[in-house]
Amino acid sequence: MRLSGVGRRYGLAGPWVLRGVDLGLRPRSLVRVEGANGTGKSTLLRLLAGIDAPTEGRITRGRPRTAYVPERFPAALPFTAAGYLVHLGRIHGLRRAEAAGRAQEWLTRFGAAEHARTPLAELSKGTSQKVAVAQALLAEPELLVLDEAWTGLDAEARGELDRAVAERVAAGATAVFVDHDPRRLAGAVDTALRVQGTGIVVASPAPAGASDGSRVRIEAVGPPGTPLPAGLPGAPVQTCARDGSVTLTVASAHSDALLGALLTSRPPWHITQLSTAPGNPDGAA
Repeated sequence: MRLSGVGRRYGLAGPWVLRGVDLGLRPRSLVRVEGANGTGKSTLLRLLAGIDAPTEGRITRGRPRTAYVPERFPAALPFTAAGYLVHLGRIHGLRRAEAAGRAQEWLTRFGAAEHARTPLAELSKGTSQKVAVAQALLAEPELLVLDEAWTGLDAEARGELDRAVAERVAAGATAVFVDHDPRRLAGAVDTALRVQGTGIVVASPAPAGASDGSRVRIEAVGPPGTPLPAGLPGAPVQTCARDGSVTLTVASAHSDALLGALLTSRPPWHITQLSTAPGNPDGAA
């Protein structure tokens, strides 16, 4: 996706929120958007997601499958949690049975399966947010746009969303996110963009193959008796636990490729945790 000379006003003739934005987003990349409150971060994300149209310039998408999680989820809709997810799945082109299966899978992953039949208007703020992120993930989007999507989630659900984002990027998607926690997905971000004035500057470019010494720790579980795939990218340091899980520590430049190798192996491995590791591969301070 590319933004060429894109600008957006407040209203038809109001002041510019963003102007002259030129930006290209690569597949299989994780992009963090930073900036002070009110600078236009949400406006940028809404433009990327197709929720708002630019006042000037153009956005070339190639029509990727796009999913968006807003800062505030409109929970007062006439659906149950599962009914809403199935409805959104159908809009994305899934068959009803497939949409229902994915809805149940994501509600379970986010710890909200017991609320499948609860009307959206009766859900707590945290559970509503779990439904919001589930609807964005069930269609396996090629462009995932998250505006403070972790806000309101409990610690376990935040970790699950971290893993889900990493899975989408490893599968070839582009993920763009805003979050108030500067540690969110640290070490996995390819590019950080800062909204400044009415434009955007690159806060931390990460050229392909670059390494700043940071490392990522990936905890994964495979089917019982299944060895790790051979030739894993980045030659990760491996630590096996008694419960059968494996911790892989790798330079951040290789983390996406490693995640992709684990998730696409046959049979696939399940990612249980993704975190920034200390600089030394053995975890020493």
